[in-house]
Amino acid sequence: MSDRRTFLKLAAKTAAVTAASTMLPRFNIASAQSRPINIGFIPLTDCASVVMAQELGYFKKYGVTVNILKQASWANTRDSLLSGDLHAAHCLFSLPLSVYSGIGGPAGRELPIAMVINNNGQAITLENTFKAAGGDPKAAGEIIRKLIAQGKAPTFAMTFPGGTHDIWLRYWLAHAGVPQGKVGIITVPPPQMVANMKVGNMDGFCVGEPWGGVAVEQGIGFTHVTTQQMWRNHPEKALVLNKEFSARKDEVKAVMRAVLDASAWLDSLPNRRQAAKVISASRYVNAPADVIQDRLEGKYEMGGSIGTRQFLGDQMMFSRSGQTSMPRHAHAMWFLAQYARFGLVKQAPDYEAVADRLLMTDLYREVAKEAGLKLPTDDMAKIKTTLDGLTFDPKRPADFVRAHPIPV
Repeated sequence: MSDRRTFLKLAAKTAAVTAASTMLPRFNIASAQSRPINIGFIPLTDCASVVMAQELGYFKKYGVTVNILKQASWANTRDSLLSGDLHAAHCLFSLPLSVYSGIGGPAGRELPIAMVINNNGQAITLENTFKAAGGDPKAAGEIIRKLIAQGKAPTFAMTFPGGTHDIWLRYWLAHAGVPQGKVGIITVPPPQMVANMKVGNMDGFCVGEPWGGVAVEQGIGFTHVTTQQMWRNHPEKALVLNKEFSARKDEVKAVMRAVLDASAWLDSLPNRRQAAKVISASRYVNAPADVIQDRLEGKYEMGGSIGTRQFLGDQMMFSRSGQTSMPRHAHAMWFLAQYARFGLVKQAPDYEAVADRLLMTDLYREVAKEAGLKLPTDDMAKIKTTLDGLTFDPKRPADFVRAHPIPV
């Protein structure tokens, strides 16, 4: 009951923030920029704040004309952001870090992170032959190691090299005691995950909802572990910008205000039900509305031998009274540390410099103040992951990497 009360309190607070923001002066920048702003999205539940900002008229409210454009893959999103075909996108939080580091794109290219779009709401889905492991990563690791010894190494899919799903997958493998070089790790666009596992192209995948829920509904796999069980309230998607567009400050602020309003609106349970119907349409996510709605509400039919689990307050969250939205330096540095830990980069990154270069935290603070949102004070706070209880100190990232080698 305490989790439910917490969620309801958050919903009440975010509703109040939305109401208050409607009384604030609107941006008046339409005359300064007549061209539409192109914002990309991938068919995932956590595109909801961008989609609903359009559907509810919040972009118009702040004086900007926006085109919401579906993208085929994260690689396509990256290319369109770099070229300027997209001005902004619903994007993996760590995609800009991956591109800048040369893992998932041309090293040194900048894609600024304006704000975080959501926490939580991703999952590792395993094929039903792993159901004996239930929700225990150690048990799953034992099964995987036996398969490797038999010459039947499984293959797992993620959505973008160095992206959040890639890191959740590798982090889970490390915790399960599985050498990453002895299993297959492939890249598959989110909407293609279920179809690919159905035909046997992989044994498991890490992706955002609704595709974990769809796999359960279709009976081809089960939700082994959610990412909120790995790191409660982790950053997941972000509003990522084309570098040149990031200099158009008034328009960027208008887009951010619209997404912030939609984020607050989404943290109300009744509104989530409405959003599920809207984003389920073929032009958006193209998935069953009931599957989207259940997991938005925290009702997880996990499948396999696990049964039903209720998440309240730590399911997919979009605002948390503004606590979700600020891009934290500690969070960026955590992902950079995983790159070093998992051998995705040849040498340790300049943690502080990369985070400073890519995060638009100062602009976010400015926008949050104008929106009447309380600013978080944990920009450089230590991070304790839920899955393994490990603590990451952003002031000493290299120490974390040295102290936690991965299985080989």
